Amino acid sequence: MSITIRLDTEDNVVTATRTLESGTVVEEIETRGIIPRNHKLASRDIAAGEAIRKYAQVIGYASEDIAAGTHLHTHNVEFRNVDADYDFATDLRHVTPVAEGARDSFMGFRRESGRVGTRNYIGILTSVNCSATAARMIASAFGPEEMANYPNVDGVVAFVHGTGCGMAGSGEGFEALQRVMWGYARNPNHGGVLMVGLGCEMNQIDWLLEAYGLKQGPLFKTMNIQDSMGLARTVEAGIAMVREMLPEVNKARREPCPASELMVALQCGGSDALSGVTANPALGHACDLLVAQGGTGVLAETPEIYGAEHLLTRRAVDEATGKRLVGLIDWWRDYTDRNRGSMDNNPSPGNKKGGLTTILEKSLGAASKGGTSPLTGVYRYAEPVTARGFTFMDSPGYDPASVTGQIASGCNLVTFTTGRGSAFGSKPSPCIKIATNTEMYERLVTDMDINAGAMLTEGQSLEEKGREIYRMLLDVASGAKSKSEAQGLGDYEFVPWQIGATM
Repeated sequence: MSITIRLDTEDNVVTATRTLESGTVVEEIETRGIIPRNHKLASRDIAAGEAIRKYAQVIGYASEDIAAGTHLHTHNVEFRNVDADYDFATDLRHVTPVAEGARDSFMGFRRESGRVGTRNYIGILTSVNCSATAARMIASAFGPEEMANYPNVDGVVAFVHGTGCGMAGSGEGFEALQRVMWGYARNPNHGGVLMVGLGCEMNQIDWLLEAYGLKQGPLFKTMNIQDSMGLARTVEAGIAMVREMLPEVNKARREPCPASELMVALQCGGSDALSGVTANPALGHACDLLVAQGGTGVLAETPEIYGAEHLLTRRAVDEATGKRLVGLIDWWRDYTDRNRGSMDNNPSPGNKKGGLTTILEKSLGAASKGGTSPLTGVYRYAEPVTARGFTFMDSPGYDPASVTGQIASGCNLVTFTTGRGSAFGSKPSPCIKIATNTEMYERLVTDMDINAGAMLTEGQSLEEKGREIYRMLLDVASGAKSKSEAQGLGDYEFVPWQIGATM
């Protein structure tokens, strides 16, 4: 493995693959001081104010004169807001569909709606935080001994959150929460749903049912604490309702389903400077393979594509789709301004320790999770994704909130790249974690499913690693447990994005 990585001939930086001592020769220049692993060094002299380039794109500006061989990071690189010139539909690389007879399949749960689940849970949804304890008590009543009688049911899970009252009865925040509840209620990984409220909350269950045309039945029930005459009776009644559902939900059987029925969340967290070199582009290749099968990838985390959105607009199928993405970026710039923040609030301290200097650098790597296929749709947070192919959903960069939106949008699988390590997991859609570097993979092997660091340490190609990820998508979709799933993660990672004011 080379001691440095150069991503493009136009770049004026290279990335160290191991810690380099002062005086190490790199591209015929000597390092000036120690260069930490995964961090950048100047490959030529860079004048104060000059653009720093990586991926052949601007990632920041020199805050002082920087001599060749010098460590580049937050101490000598400054962030500036980006004013991009947007092109639309100018870089369309059309996907050649796999022939119908040669398409891949997985063993999934086909629902009456026609959609396909990769898991078979009973979900207990809460309309307001006031019913959170009731929901948890109901779910906790179903232990391993009882669930052993229902081998085709993956579990009973409570999805609780911290809002639902003290919020406006209309507007972005209210609508986003209702989309999340509705999206989880109809996610194909749920075989049954019980929705529990208090009764007087702003986020009324009846309003949700009316707005989205949800109808109660044997596998979809609602209740509230005030009508049930208190907490204890609500819990008792809720347990009885779930017990009525269990035999019916257990009747579901896996059957061969086309890979086109997979909708995969493309997520990253705890990134490092190798994320955009190994795991993210490898996941992007897996996404391209899935798109060729007729499946769908859903990229999110809008603040973490900032500075790279111009690359995505070029891939938009038309100008209208590209402009919807630009509109999201404009909203986020206004949002951070109103809250006296900065789009460069991200990267986090861990990201910076891993070699990421600005949000622009992070975004360029993060966007590569979407592969190279056309951008077919852009959606609001938790809005149902209806387009096939590579799509985008608006969300914060905060992983639990982002994944919650992606699952609500219809994702039945989650992929998660990380360079620093992560304890994230999700339900009802299982999470596959992909390590960007071999050192972290070996240290956290009980948490990581795939080592994309092997692209550097073992010479695996982008295509090989992308196909490995794609094959795991099919395996996990068919019932194989990811490592986060096997450890029981996902009960506490349901975090709807709270957009509006709390009153």
